[in-house]
Amino acid sequence: MPTFDIVSKVDAQTFDNAMNNAKKEILNRYDFNTSKSTIDHDKKTNLITVVTEDDMRLRAIEDAIISRMIKQGLDAKSLDFGKEQYASGNMIRKEISIKEGIDKETAKKIVAKIKASGLKVQASMMDDQVRVQSKNIDDLQGVILMCKKEDFGQPLQYINMRN
Repeated sequence: MPTFDIVSKVDAQTFDNAMNNAKKEILNRYDFNTSKSTIDHDKKTNLITVVTEDDMRLRAIEDAIISRMIKQGLDAKSLDFGKEQYASGNMIRKEISIKEGIDKETAKKIVAKIKASGLKVQASMMDDQVRVQSKNIDDLQGVILMCKKEDFGQPLQYINMRN
């Protein structure tokens, strides 16, 4: 029976390249010449920590990260911008997490949308992915097309297409 999986992943190497390019861009900008801004990327927890002096510089750093991700072919929807916190002195800290996997609520929305489509497929949630099965491969391709048109709040990839 043909199947495929719907997942949400970010390529670690491509994202690391985007982060390194964003850091270089920030360091070479004139308005960051005397800044004490830092951008740290923890690869184990998929967390980016930005510390800077003011709100304007924080927005510039966020824009640099997003633009470098887009240039590397990554979707910026995979970033979850946290709240701004005031660190020691006049510094602002912001943590940006990278969404990996499909959470339960989004998976329920995907499964409900697939069932409401009327296609003869079975969709089931498995950990942080959604598996779709059908007797007809054309129905599976219809599900992929339908999911690409919808916005579920995070980037989706379609992998492991099997006959």
